[in-house]
Amino acid sequence: MSDQGYSFGAANFEAANPRVAEALRQLSLILHGKEVVLIRLLACVFAGGHLLLEDLPGLGKTTLALAAARLLGMRFGRVQCTNDLLPTDVTGLSVYKAETGQFEFHPGPVFSNLLLVDEINRATPKTQSALLEAMGEDQVTVDGTSYALPRPFFVIATQNPVEHAGTFPLPESQMDRFMVKASVGYPSRDAERQILRLGSQRQDLFSFPSLFTAEEIVALQGRIEQDIRVDDRILDYVLDLAERTRNHPQLECGVSPRGAMMVLRVARSLAWMRGRDYVVPEDVRFLAPESLAHRLQPLAGGSSSRGEILQSILDAVPIP
Repeated sequence: MSDQGYSFGAANFEAANPRVAEALRQLSLILHGKEVVLIRLLACVFAGGHLLLEDLPGLGKTTLALAAARLLGMRFGRVQCTNDLLPTDVTGLSVYKAETGQFEFHPGPVFSNLLLVDEINRATPKTQSALLEAMGEDQVTVDGTSYALPRPFFVIATQNPVEHAGTFPLPESQMDRFMVKASVGYPSRDAERQILRLGSQRQDLFSFPSLFTAEEIVALQGRIEQDIRVDDRILDYVLDLAERTRNHPQLECGVSPRGAMMVLRVARSLAWMRGRDYVVPEDVRFLAPESLAHRLQPLAGGSSSRGEILQSILDAVPIP
């Protein structure tokens, strides 16, 4: 069940999905030489998941989120996390109106289609828990009343992996809500030369075309879930990967059933992007490092990272 010539870049999506190819081309103007990150972002959107970008400042994460919202026809919202950020700063709050004698709900920035949560690990655990409900249940609860979030609802969260002063590490339950955790990384020398020559292009975002609408994305998410087939051999492959993480001598705990479900959902999305109605093992292998590694919990004092442990598992489990 192999897909020969499995490669990436806008040209590889042109025949199967011209709008996806155009979205990749436009995003590549913002994030030069990072096509693999862009493909994972789009696959995550169409799978109905959330994305965590862990990287240093100044690599284009915020501009990428703005560009993605524009191209995908999504209403954009942003939360800049700080230690004094309150849950109501994210969700909204009820305000008493003297003229009516009633409380009126004022929605916060979470009521967006694409929410950028910048430096999420600077928010306190109480504020993080408000985001946990939004990401897990597509709703928020304020003063005992639950409010449904708009659809689609997609979170791009960022955090700095180096600076730890004044931060609150994300709990495992929060990490598990992210379908994909990726890193942008430094650009290549040629790509950085182009960035320095062209300068900031954030002002160009307003000229980007909207290639999709929010309603289309919701419909596509449903179609992908229903129409993209997953063979029993792919299911067994994912189950084998999950089981190896749970029994690995260097891991305290492995991938949960939710994690296994998420890697299949995003693999379906990637298959659709490439014009197939079925998932191949390469879809899973391409996405597994960013879909599964952040769900692993290495033993204290271990010498191997999450990524290294997962790669060793991918190398050991036979490909169907």
